[in-house]
Amino acid sequence: MNQVRCPTCQAPMSFQARSEWPDFPFCSLKCRRVDLNRWFKESYRVGGDESPSEKDLPAEDDS
Repeated sequence: MNQVRCPTCQAPMSFQARSEWPDFPFCSLKCRRVDLNRWFKESYRVGGDESPSEKDLPAEDDS
């Protein structure tokens, strides 16, 4: 039996196969939507170098 915690609310979950839990890795559709909303609000960020500003980009050739 697999045991994990929901990444949104930390509720413990036990299951035999992933197919038993349609919202895996979340405990519910609500937690899945909360997580998606956090991405939309940019609460999460992917690490890495900052993107270049427009002044750092090469000029476009209009020919």
